[in-house]
Amino acid sequence: GGPRGGPHQSGDMNLCWNEIKRKSHNIRVRLEAFSDNSGKLQLSLQEIIEWLTAKDEELSEQLPIGGDVGAVQHQREFHQAFMEDVKSRGPFIYSVLESAQAFLAQHPFQEPEESLNDGKEVSPRRRILNVSRSVWKQANVASDLWEKLTARCVDRHRHMERTLERLLQIQAAMEELAVALDQAEGVRDAWEPVGDLFIDSLQDHIDATKLFKEELTQVKEGMKHVNDLAHQLAISDVHLSMENARALEHLNSRWKVLQVKSTDERLKQLQDAHRDFGPGSQHFLSSSVQIPWERAISPNKVPYYINHQAQTTCWDHPKMTELYQALADLNNIKFSAYRTAMKLRRVQKVLRLDLVGLSSLAEVFREQELQQPEHIMDVVEVIHGLTALYERLEEERSIMVNIPLCVDMCLNWLLNVYDSPRNGKIRVLSFKMGLVSLCNADVQEKYKYLFRQVACPAGTTDQRHLSMLLHEAIQIPRQLGEVAAFGGSNVEPSVRSCFRVAPGKATIEVSHFLEWTSLEPQSMVWLPVLHRVAAAESTKHQAKCSVCKQCPIKGFRYRSLKQFNVDICQTCFLTGRTTKGKKLHYPIMEYYTPTTSGEKMRDFAKTLKNKFRSKQYFTKHPQRGYLPVQSVLEAEASETLAEMESQNCSFFTDSLSPDESLDEDQYLLRHSSPALEPDSPCQHMLLAQLEVLQGEYRRLKWKHEEAASVPMLTEAGEEGLGSPTGGAQDEELLAEARVLRQHKSRLETRMQILEDHNKQLESQLHRLRELLLQPKEDSEANGSEPSTLSSPVSGAGRHGDPAGSRETTDTETAGQTRSHVQALLCCCSLISHRGHTRTIRCPGTFRGQFQYI
Repeated sequence: GGPRGGPHQSGDMNLCWNEIKRKSHNIRVRLEAFSDNSGKLQLSLQEIIEWLTAKDEELSEQLPIGGDVGAVQHQREFHQAFMEDVKSRGPFIYSVLESAQAFLAQHPFQEPEESLNDGKEVSPRRRILNVSRSVWKQANVASDLWEKLTARCVDRHRHMERTLERLLQIQAAMEELAVALDQAEGVRDAWEPVGDLFIDSLQDHIDATKLFKEELTQVKEGMKHVNDLAHQLAISDVHLSMENARALEHLNSRWKVLQVKSTDERLKQLQDAHRDFGPGSQHFLSSSVQIPWERAISPNKVPYYINHQAQTTCWDHPKMTELYQALADLNNIKFSAYRTAMKLRRVQKVLRLDLVGLSSLAEVFREQELQQPEHIMDVVEVIHGLTALYERLEEERSIMVNIPLCVDMCLNWLLNVYDSPRNGKIRVLSFKMGLVSLCNADVQEKYKYLFRQVACPAGTTDQRHLSMLLHEAIQIPRQLGEVAAFGGSNVEPSVRSCFRVAPGKATIEVSHFLEWTSLEPQSMVWLPVLHRVAAAESTKHQAKCSVCKQCPIKGFRYRSLKQFNVDICQTCFLTGRTTKGKKLHYPIMEYYTPTTSGEKMRDFAKTLKNKFRSKQYFTKHPQRGYLPVQSVLEAEASETLAEMESQNCSFFTDSLSPDESLDEDQYLLRHSSPALEPDSPCQHMLLAQLEVLQGEYRRLKWKHEEAASVPMLTEAGEEGLGSPTGGAQDEELLAEARVLRQHKSRLETRMQILEDHNKQLESQLHRLRELLLQPKEDSEANGSEPSTLSSPVSGAGRHGDPAGSRETTDTETAGQTRSHVQALLCCCSLISHRGHTRTIRCPGTFRGQFQYI
């Protein structure tokens, strides 16, 4: 078989060998062509890399951006030429990079680069891969260098543009500042020395200097703007040229000299001169009076006033005399707490203290170094403090204040209150008490501030210092001639009453003082009443006065809780005016803010409840509306004042005098501050009613303790009766002891009334159920009272006719009566007993609290 296959094998081998030779030749041709193309491409890429590297170094060697406009403009032109050169090379670079990309697309490589052993030949395929890898690396380097160079060129160009813009702004601003400083320095150079000025012109120069300082605000803002621009350039590594830096430094130096060494120093010199020579000599206060009046000064610096026309002199400023004459018009107010408060309100407005806040006062006291309450101030010090106060008021409120008139009037009032003999001296505590009492602040904040004035560093005070504080306070109503109604000038009973809040302690804290003042003690009750008077001034009530027919009612509004639809304005009520043939029935509710629907429903419930009470009930159950502070040996006050009630109203109840006329000595008032949430009055009503009962219980307890201290006095009086030297003194002591026994008995009776509260409530509910269960036919047959149970929330009933009520048929009235009683019983059925009050929890909109007194 072998010899037959030999020739065929030899032919096949020849064919294979020829094929190998042909392929080898083709590969050799391709390698030569590949070597020619790759070599040219590599040369071009290397050339681009070297050019880009050189340009990058050239860009780095360019100088930093200059600090003046000329240098930056020259650098910008040079850089623009550089960018044009780079830009012109761009097409060639992009074409070479595209050729490299096409070459790599034809000859891709994926194998990782392998290290070649020495002595071995590189295969053609490996040679192609190595070339492709080399082209890829060169193309990447060239591309990165191109992107980096173009980005750096653009960034430097933008930086130059921003720098040039800021330098132009700095240049323009510096030119404007130079002009403004030249003008300001011209004004400064025209100033006269302070020593050559007239005293009367000091205030004008102070005002002119302040105005000049305000005008310099624009220069100040310009300097700040220029310095900010220079700072921004420094942050971006651009520093001003020597010329610009020196110009800016010179402007800053001129500004500091103008502001600090010129304006501020001159203003300080003028103010010092004004303080030392103006107010001290009181020259500026001479303008507080007009011809024929003249302001003169006594040797102790106390001012007095000369009327050249009448040839008379007086201590009071002419405007103060007019004010006192106007206050006399308020003497027709029957109730001294309101009479005093309304007089003080007028004084407050005239002195413009209603615009002064407590924080402003405290700051003035601090600036004037008025820290020691017992320090004695002379008239000059008082004038300094008042001048600073009204200047601050004018500045804070941005209003025009006649400072000489206000200072003189306030000084006049303070001297009338605390230095009526005109000795020219008042205490710091007196000064603070007078101003704080009439300033615009919450009454609790006033109490806190005043307490701190007499408190030790530990925050407590003893009886001596509290006595000082209350003594200063009682001088204010004393100056108005109203001191008798507030317990007299003796404040020791008030001090003892206050210290009962903390029994057994030698000192009290501010919380004890606030608890005591919240009961409105007799000696201080005029202050919270003043705040209610101020709050009521701007209030309008959509109701008609049953006496004078005023509508709407302005100020206080008084609603009868004994008669339906009876409202009275404050003028008629406080002066005791009534309609002819009609008498006012108590109790009465006082409002000093607009009423809410919850309050209207509550008043209706109280009126309905009071309909079932007789006149004898109110006679037997009077309530004092303040905390009495007189001692057990002092007579009871001839007038009652104010007592707390819930919501934004005051509750009046009176035991009528024998002739059923309005007797001031029997007038009783209850009040409270406005509700915090008018839309939900019931929650506040419940809390306020509970507080009222708690306060009443504390007052009765303290009165009981007062009465309990009497037996020692009584025993001493009875033992002294047999003494041969007893005489009239013993009889007087025994008479006082009998009066105190009766007083103790009355207190015990009132406490018993509070204990019987629940029984009274059950009795009232029983009577209401009986009314509800009466057949409708019986009501029509018997004729229900149409006017006594008419709805108080009906608009037509309240405002439609002069009498404040409307006429209804017997059937309508019976239906209304049944619906109101039924709603009331629905509420009362959910009563829960808590102490001496019953809180009504009911669904729907009506929720309140009944308190039987």
